[in-house]
Amino acid sequence: MDRGNCSSLTGFAFVGITNNPEMKVILFTAFLLIYLINLLGNLGMILIRVDSQLHTPMYLFLSHLSFCDLCYSTAIGPKMLVDILSKDKSIPFGGCALQFFVSCTFADAECVLLAVMAFDRYRAISNLLYTAHMSDRVCSVLVAGVYLVGVADALIHTTLAFRLCFCGSNRTNHFFSDLPPLYLLSCSDVQSNQLVLFTIDGFLELSTISGILISYFYIILSVLKIRSAAGRLKAFSTCASHLTAVAIFQGTLLFTYFRPSSSYSLDQDKMTSLFYTLVIPMLNALIYSLRNKDVEGALEKIKHKRWF
Repeated sequence: MDRGNCSSLTGFAFVGITNNPEMKVILFTAFLLIYLINLLGNLGMILIRVDSQLHTPMYLFLSHLSFCDLCYSTAIGPKMLVDILSKDKSIPFGGCALQFFVSCTFADAECVLLAVMAFDRYRAISNLLYTAHMSDRVCSVLVAGVYLVGVADALIHTTLAFRLCFCGSNRTNHFFSDLPPLYLLSCSDVQSNQLVLFTIDGFLELSTISGILISYFYIILSVLKIRSAAGRLKAFSTCASHLTAVAIFQGTLLFTYFRPSSSYSLDQDKMTSLFYTLVIPMLNALIYSLRNKDVEGALEKIKHKRWF
């Protein structure tokens, strides 16, 4: 629809997480703690790359996973924390578009990156010329492809969503810029937007999940060829953190965006969105750092390193 026929909407107002005054301080404290753990944990996982012993494909991809987690949680978290205690929960039209674009870019990038990491684990365990197949050049191309997919998908959805007409209320029942609540506010026909969302993101989810399943099918075949039980256990243990991250992230996204519309609830959507925008980034940092001697050693070096 031509935006010239729409009313001049300058921004949106988030309903937020809760209007209960007694819960606001509790929620603010809890989410601030989660965000700080997320911030410190993911910054630590990015900085481990200064350790020359961790200049391997696995830790390269892991540092980019932490970067994605940090970026999309930071696009949403600080604004959400301010809004919990603030009466004014408004956001400018351009700010809303920017918040959605950034969060969508890095969430999509993480989705693809998890599939790339599964492929990397397959190459590492199968030992099929691992160094040659996962060279610095190949890894750089894969990382560039990950971010290209994220930017392209976010650009399509941002362009389509923010060209819609919003001629009624500007109050969105959410705590950040997301497509389903914006579609409910629009007085345009959003069927084409919903079709694009389902087609592109459905293809993205199907492709990445299929890639992960295929990689792990071959990983299992490779592990079964290892004769010693200790060797098989070690091979599987290198994949445990990745499998946990995949199950949590993909499971939450599938529940949030691909459940039947008859069971859709904005209040339920806010709870699941809280989980994948704040809790999952924190969990990923903990999952990959706990009981990982390489990461612990690198973090110790960082603590004792003179930066100036």
